[in-house]
Amino acid sequence: MASSTSTSTRTPSARIHRAWLTAAVAGAAIVTAGAFTTVPGLLVTPLHQEYGWERGQIALAASVNMVLFGLTAPFAAALMDRIGARRVVMGALLLVAAGALLTGVMTRPWQLVAYWGVLIGLGSGCLTMTFAAGVTARWFDRRRSLVTGALSSASHLGQLLFLPLLAWSVDHHGWRPPVVTLALVALAVAALVFLLLRDHPAEAGVKPYGATEFVEKPTPAAGAAARTLKVLLRAARTGPFWLLAGAFALCGASTNGIMWSNWAPAAHDHGMRATAAASLLSLIGIFSALGALLAGWLTDRFDPRRVLTVCFAVRALTLLALPLVFASTVTVPMLLFVAVYGLVDVATVPPVIELARRVYGEDGPIVFGWTNAAHQLGAGASAFLGATARDTFGSYDVVWAALAAGCLVAALLAPAVRMRGHTCRPDASGRGYPSQS
Repeated sequence: MASSTSTSTRTPSARIHRAWLTAAVAGAAIVTAGAFTTVPGLLVTPLHQEYGWERGQIALAASVNMVLFGLTAPFAAALMDRIGARRVVMGALLLVAAGALLTGVMTRPWQLVAYWGVLIGLGSGCLTMTFAAGVTARWFDRRRSLVTGALSSASHLGQLLFLPLLAWSVDHHGWRPPVVTLALVALAVAALVFLLLRDHPAEAGVKPYGATEFVEKPTPAAGAAARTLKVLLRAARTGPFWLLAGAFALCGASTNGIMWSNWAPAAHDHGMRATAAASLLSLIGIFSALGALLAGWLTDRFDPRRVLTVCFAVRALTLLALPLVFASTVTVPMLLFVAVYGLVDVATVPPVIELARRVYGEDGPIVFGWTNAAHQLGAGASAFLGATARDTFGSYDVVWAALAAGCLVAALLAPAVRMRGHTCRPDASGRGYPSQS
């Protein structure tokens, strides 16, 4: 039986490699989660008008969502090693659908925090860039950074596919129908995952894409939560972890943290209609997809630290320019901002994943999960503080300036990450990484 499997993996075939189908299904799940992350920005004004809730109360749900989104990721990565990605992803999509359906019948601010913040935060936290890193690590030996870039952009592709339609629906039918629609989409994708997603290439009888040898499926890792915490304790003793986590926290604050929950209110302050604002955010998603693919291609060829530095520096300049180009209508300067900002929006992900892999080896996906947790902590703080600053100062101008300064700091942190030409493993005690001490 083993010989036939080995022979079949060596037989040339014109069929598309199963790894690409797996990446496509994973991308569909990430797209769905990405669609949910943009909705709070569309709900701020309708909920404020219907219930009289303050913007800060509504933004709190988005902040809790983002924090749990990040904190769940490393545990989800370890849990996937334990019980398989297929089960975890299906459970996550069902949790997201339940949170959305319950949101449709809420009447109190705490319920928004519980349903959208906690349930959807936990569910979508399993479908993050950490999930993408795990898929590429298991299924791809070549084109790793390119596929990582494509999957990283999938979250923003959710904006492209859903956001304009959701904004139009909010304008014409209220906020509840789009929320229920997203719940139904999540259920449909859960069925797709059940039918098509496999945990490891060995389950499909194929080699990882680009690999020369068949790879057996590893034994399920025991103690997923314990392993996640042990990896964190080991990584926390090294300088590269804190540099990556700090830079990624600033990344989260200056991207999804501020844009997904505060972009629509900021545009409304300038007299822009919700549909136009959502269309611009969707357009950012298009350029984000292109930028992530380009960053993946560049990361395969150049020092990922340099790619990271350029991305942060360009983002800082765009945020500084934003107050000067914001208008009530879509203008050429506004479109230029959308294009340039979009190109560097998700472009930081492939180089950070690659740096985590090079420094921490097989622990790389979990380490990246913890840096992604820092990303979401920064995002959550930005979502809440951005809305609070708007209530305090009457505009978002101070927010854009502060985030631009943060991006400049991140641009300086990236070159300081020490990177070896080989991956490193825990020392004999299991407490640290000798080559990074």
